[in-house]
Amino acid sequence: QAIILVHWLLTVWGCMNYMLPLSYAWGNFSVLAVGIWAIVQRDSLDAIMMFLTGLLLTVLTDIIHISIFYPSHDFLSDAKRFSIGMAIFSLLLKPVSCYLVYRMYQERGGE
Repeated sequence: QAIILVHWLLTVWGCMNYMLPLSYAWGNFSVLAVGIWAIVQRDSLDAIMMFLTGLLLTVLTDIIHISIFYPSHDFLSDAKRFSIGMAIFSLLLKPVSCYLVYRMYQERGGE
């Protein structure tokens, strides 16, 4: 549950300044919704596998979003710097989250 909360908060802060497109928010919040489903359905391997797959896909899409929409230094205010920093921090935490979700998958009887 802490994984969901931390990524939700970092995604909200990452979307704060409308610097990243709506696809960043939709992708991340959709995966977090699947994560809530995976937590609620404790006996479902499909839910946890979809959450893990979604996290892995958002790693790729976050890299693309941040690299394309990163503003030049001239247009970087403190609020934008904070927002993009939180998006980058969320991206850096996702491999750790993927590992923890994979461990949950194994505990539920996954191969």
